[in-house]
Amino acid sequence: MSDRVAAVDCGTNSIRLLIADAEPGGHLTDVHREMRIVRLGKGVDATGELNPEAIERTRLALRDYVDRMITTDVNRVRMVATSATRDARNRDDFFGMTEQELGRVVPGARAEVISGDEEARLSFAGAVGELSSEQGPFVVVDLGGGSTEVVLGDASGVHAAYSADIGCVRVTERCLQDNPPTPEQVASARFFASERLAQAFGKVPVDRARTWVGVAGTITTLAAVALELPEYDAEKIHLTRLPLDRVRRVCERLIAMNHDERAAHAVIHPGRVDVIGGGAVITEVLANEFARRAGISELVVSEHDILDGIALSIT
Repeated sequence: MSDRVAAVDCGTNSIRLLIADAEPGGHLTDVHREMRIVRLGKGVDATGELNPEAIERTRLALRDYVDRMITTDVNRVRMVATSATRDARNRDDFFGMTEQELGRVVPGARAEVISGDEEARLSFAGAVGELSSEQGPFVVVDLGGGSTEVVLGDASGVHAAYSADIGCVRVTERCLQDNPPTPEQVASARFFASERLAQAFGKVPVDRARTWVGVAGTITTLAAVALELPEYDAEKIHLTRLPLDRVRRVCERLIAMNHDERAAHAVIHPGRVDVIGGGAVITEVLANEFARRAGISELVVSEHDILDGIALSIT
């Protein structure tokens, strides 16, 4: 008999919902997936606090998610909050709000801050579930708004993981101020991303990996652009394999575009238009490092990620 669960992932840039039926043997059957851009972490890097308006945007999205949980008879829920809330001094305002909303489904439920290590492990569990063990070891990258998780593992589990303090929102706010960014700003962003990711490569032996799996909105959006889709289509994107030369070309194009040019792409969500260039810088650095360190020649793009890992963790 299946158990209906809900997983909510609240990151720096977006809040996402998965409602699924958990079947025996650890298999999930999707009931509903949804994503909204709320930019909870906007300005946290500079101020150290969550903006009240950002908390309110998140509350409105979460209220709708909870309404959906109630109408679909969810009986178990887990919400995790990642980089933005780990960094904020006023995190209690946010967590009080989540308890008020989630309590309508399960009394006492509230968002929890997870460590970068656990975030990495949940992302890995969600990302590789449909891949053959023969393709491992895998290096899974969850490129978020405020942090990027790099995880090495195989069918037996995770062997090493590191959460780097770099994401598409963080690198954009710090380095890419102009529209389009100047060559000096792009160079600064690449240096910043390389410096932060070097810490991950020092902890995670990515040279052992055979397959790079990329998850989350920046990478799935890059895949949609590379595939020249007329509209965003998760089914066509899921498990796409992109040669790294193609990945680099798409990154270069997106970095060089101005706001209006990016906004004209139907596959780029309006909430990602101003930060996709920063995400492209990080992806470009990752592609170069994985090719150099592990001889990897392609990127496998997965639509299944930390949301699936969260859902599996409560089954």
